[in-house]
Amino acid sequence: MSTLFIRYPAKASVENGAAQSCAFALVGDAGNLMQQGAAPLGNLADLVAAARRVVLLLAAADVTLLQVTAPPLSPARLKAALPGLVEEQVLGDPAECVLAAGAADAQGLRTVAVAQRVWLERLAQALLAQGAHSIALLPAQLCLPYQPGTVTAALGVSDAGYELAVRAAQSAGFGMTLPAQPQAALQTLRALAGSDPVTLYLPAGLLPQFAALQAGSDAVHGISVQEDQWVHWIAAARAGALDLAPALGTTGNAGRQWQRWRWPLRLGVLALLVNVIGLNVEWLGLRRDAESVRQTMLQTFKASYPNEPAIYPLEQMRKNIALAKADGGEAGADEFTALSAALGEALAVLPRKDIIATLEYRERALFLKVKPNMVDAAALGQLRAALTARQLDLVESSAGSWQIRVLRGAAGGKS
Repeated sequence: MSTLFIRYPAKASVENGAAQSCAFALVGDAGNLMQQGAAPLGNLADLVAAARRVVLLLAAADVTLLQVTAPPLSPARLKAALPGLVEEQVLGDPAECVLAAGAADAQGLRTVAVAQRVWLERLAQALLAQGAHSIALLPAQLCLPYQPGTVTAALGVSDAGYELAVRAAQSAGFGMTLPAQPQAALQTLRALAGSDPVTLYLPAGLLPQFAALQAGSDAVHGISVQEDQWVHWIAAARAGALDLAPALGTTGNAGRQWQRWRWPLRLGVLALLVNVIGLNVEWLGLRRDAESVRQTMLQTFKASYPNEPAIYPLEQMRKNIALAKADGGEAGADEFTALSAALGEALAVLPRKDIIATLEYRERALFLKVKPNMVDAAALGQLRAALTARQLDLVESSAGSWQIRVLRGAAGGKS
């Protein structure tokens, strides 16, 4: 995966008809520089679509950084309050601007980035149209290296002149366009920076000319010039510069084009439709089978018992068969005789058999009261095992009170 960094020229130079050549760098996740160069934004479609993330560094002249004091607010309330907080410091209508606020410092001050909404929307849409997966819009002045007590600046070249970006503090910076006059640019930078030492990053093509000026008699004191390299911008951008993309409404997933998902969604809907139809066909078949079985049972019951109304044929058939067996002398497994006989056989495993104080038969179960201190836990376990072997279940409802009944399914199986 990779990240594509693009430095876009100032809006003023683009609107003046100057070439929209953008410096770019393709960087791997490990920070390795994979590719760099300069090209119009429209020619970077392949790199934009292939990169996991596109970071557009907005010209410092196009983004104003303000310091405002705001009370502690939730993100939603802060977003609603920002237009009122910056209204006195913004020329024009704040509603026509994108406002992005940074974190508050110890004094409650927040840095608010202000940029023209129409301009940012145009740039964001251009990237999305080229297949960008995730977009970040960062002020270029906050992507310059910064050391406390110093001022960092970068001077770029466009057909309209120089583009100056200045970072004067951790969250403060500004930018402007200047005529292509090296000495005047140095003097302007010196005036803007005050008495602080300045590090000025220059393109390789401008470095010899500015270095010669600083070595001559007309040198502007306190300014050191260095070659501009992408490593400076990338490190500062990854350090958490203020991102205007969320305030614009451009989320990380906004670049995913609907066309990419049309066929997967269609296939998903088709698969769902096939499954629903299949389930309904299977349900109809099972319903027909169930109705056929029910009719067969009903016919069998009416043939066997023509004078008895068929309400619950299966239960009625079981009951009638049990009655018939009882009339023929075959006792049911849950009758008193069978239960008491099985209990007597199971009691043979105990050292003493005279443990029963009372015995009652009701609801097709035996209810016993056991003499106190006659059956310990070990003996109870032996008795329960013996009853289980005879398809009986022993439940101790309370101390000394037992219920013995046929295990579920055993009575039906025997009958």
